[in-house]
Amino acid sequence: MTRDILNEDNTGLSLTSKIFNILREDILNDKYAEGEKLGEAKLAEELGVSRTPVREALKQLELDGIVENKPNRGVIVLGISKQDIEDIYAIREAIEGIAARWAVERITEEELNELKEAYELMEFYTFKKDLEKFAELNTKFHETIYKATKSRYLEQVLKDFQYYMKKTRKRSLNVEGRINESLKEHEVILEAFLNKDNVAAQKALTKHVENSKKNVEKNIES
Repeated sequence: MTRDILNEDNTGLSLTSKIFNILREDILNDKYAEGEKLGEAKLAEELGVSRTPVREALKQLELDGIVENKPNRGVIVLGISKQDIEDIYAIREAIEGIAARWAVERITEEELNELKEAYELMEFYTFKKDLEKFAELNTKFHETIYKATKSRYLEQVLKDFQYYMKKTRKRSLNVEGRINESLKEHEVILEAFLNKDNVAAQKALTKHVENSKKNVEKNIES
């Protein structure tokens, strides 16, 4: 059966990009195991499309490093490794502070309201102990900051990292007390934005990434 997303005309994405997003999501959600082969014909049949956009989507996934086209074996799932996660956090530590500083300087009133709304909803879902919604709003909070930088390159890199960290973040938030700690860290970040203090925002966001990294390192599988 064709996935609903393939029939959505309002996404502004090509068919290849839609298939890429579906397959990436499935790999990150463990629908396909590490080492599993992804066959063009089977995927095309499952998605109700021709093999050409599937082939192009698989090439994009290979460029992203989450599959590999091996001679005589075909396209094999690599997934996201522990080393990948450690690398992502190291890069985030280095550049998210820059994003915070630029965002404070360039944020619009509308974006600031989006940031406040995301935080308030995070607070609500912390009280409700809804980790799924908290994680979703956490992503929105950070992506609002990335958008506010007005730097398309920085925004794209950091949004991609957010995407790949989704599964790890949910596991991390399951650790006793982490959701409350994370909420407090986001409150400090928001306060810096409301005060238009770019130095405080840079420190707060960098500290948040450092704390997230420490928590993940304790809990990711070897």
